[in-house]
Amino acid sequence: MRIALDTNVLAYAEGVNDAQRRTAALAIVERLRPEETFVPVQVLGELFQVLVRKALRKPQNAYKSILDWQDTFALVETSPSILFAAAELSARHNVGIWDAIALSAASAAGCRMLLSEDLQSGFTWSGVTVVNPFAEPKHELLAELLGEV
Repeated sequence: MRIALDTNVLAYAEGVNDAQRRTAALAIVERLRPEETFVPVQVLGELFQVLVRKALRKPQNAYKSILDWQDTFALVETSPSILFAAAELSARHNVGIWDAIALSAASAAGCRMLLSEDLQSGFTWSGVTVVNPFAEPKHELLAELLGEV
């Protein structure tokens, strides 16, 4: 099953916020199949900002982190069609544009799931279901992906 990751999952895996979130994020990320996991390019831009501004990392270290994620999972570029689909999603469903771009990129990559705690868990658009990976109980799609069903 193809999935996409949102900024908060990567930020938590990088240790932003508390150790419990880091442990939870790493437990999920380490079980994902790299060939079926995608990261929208704009997510890496957001991650860079979070690492520099919130985690107070030096830009060089934040840069290394986003390169490491690029080496781990395939990227989905923000094409004009992704941007315009995201703008329509934002206008029709009152979704923030950056979240809409992540969801639109996930759809363009053929993903069934976007792991994010920023959007309404269970919201489905263009074949992609948003799943909060930190919610309990686990969403059935995530449980299936992780082999917990």
